[in-house]
Amino acid sequence: MFLDRMIAEFDHALRAMTGVTRAARPSPAAGLAGEPEALSPTERRHVAGLMRVNHVGEVCAQALYQAQKLTARAPEIRAAMAQAAREEEDHLGWCAERLHDVGARPRLLNPLWYAGAFSIGWLAGRIGDRVSLGFVAETERQVERHLDGHLDQLPAQDGKSRVILEQMRADEIRHGQHAIEAGGATLPAPVRGAMALASRVMTSTAYHL
Repeated sequence: MFLDRMIAEFDHALRAMTGVTRAARPSPAAGLAGEPEALSPTERRHVAGLMRVNHVGEVCAQALYQAQKLTARAPEIRAAMAQAAREEEDHLGWCAERLHDVGARPRLLNPLWYAGAFSIGWLAGRIGDRVSLGFVAETERQVERHLDGHLDQLPAQDGKSRVILEQMRADEIRHGQHAIEAGGATLPAPVRGAMALASRVMTSTAYHL
């Protein structure tokens, strides 16, 4: 049983890191008019950078939720983490699809990002469910702000990326609210600041590399 579980988790991690992920929900952009040709080369590069950042963010989300699911004490918390991870996997698939649309691809640093995020999620989960849930809530708050910034930066004619990010934003807000309602603790200001700093390093690196 334990071995089967570990094999399943390893398979999940490998698919997240390599981009071999299929979304359970159809992309919000499916069937929407608007092709990459509507974007100038400069706009296409910018959209690729933004979606690359979002793809890396979803790789990290997979790692965080998988680690926190494995360390959760309460069965209901474990189930909630698993459900959120499934929805984040949709985001990962949508971002990968959009990257392909604009002629870009995920970067090779994904295993590094995954390993780092998994370690952080594991540590938060080992401290306890309230801290783990608080970490989810704060992460989702920061992701919401980050997505707001990306929505402001998208070219007006890029409706496909916009509807994807809007659905992702709605899901992230819901995940954060559920974590708070489940008893998530408010993290100390230095921890929130360190999380924001780490996020800035990741996003700036992922945009260019």
